[in-house]
Amino acid sequence: MNIDFSLEPLFSWYVVLLIVSGIAMTGIGAMGNSGLSNGWRIFNGVAGVGFVGYGIYLGFIFEGGTYVIFFKAFILPVVMIINFVRSLSNRNQAAAQPPVQFQQPFPQPEAPQAPVPAQAQAPAQAQPQAPAQPAEAGGANQAG
Repeated sequence: MNIDFSLEPLFSWYVVLLIVSGIAMTGIGAMGNSGLSNGWRIFNGVAGVGFVGYGIYLGFIFEGGTYVIFFKAFILPVVMIINFVRSLSNRNQAAAQPPVQFQQPFPQPEAPQAPVPAQAQAPAQAQPQAPAQPAEAGGANQAG
């Protein structure tokens, strides 16, 4: 085992952080109800497995020589955990809010009415009447 905090503290902490962050990222990727899209879940899982694998290799298989310190190993897990927490809080807020019912900004048009026959549309016109004849006073023609 290559983890010895008294001999190589930087190397030992790097191995521990790789394994811990890899386990955290793999767990986030495995959660189906995390609120993350499938692409982010797959990315979390693949990156997490890579971190754990490299940590195990450095901690237990590596026999000396040179190794690469990925500074992304310190930044990426923090970014992924922040993204995970943000997606959980957004999902919880959406579930806690009642569904929004929008009011229509304009009144709806009235339902079309049945067509009215042409006779009923125009007002009834009065039939022209013959002009009234003045009535003569006193009866028939009287001379007098």
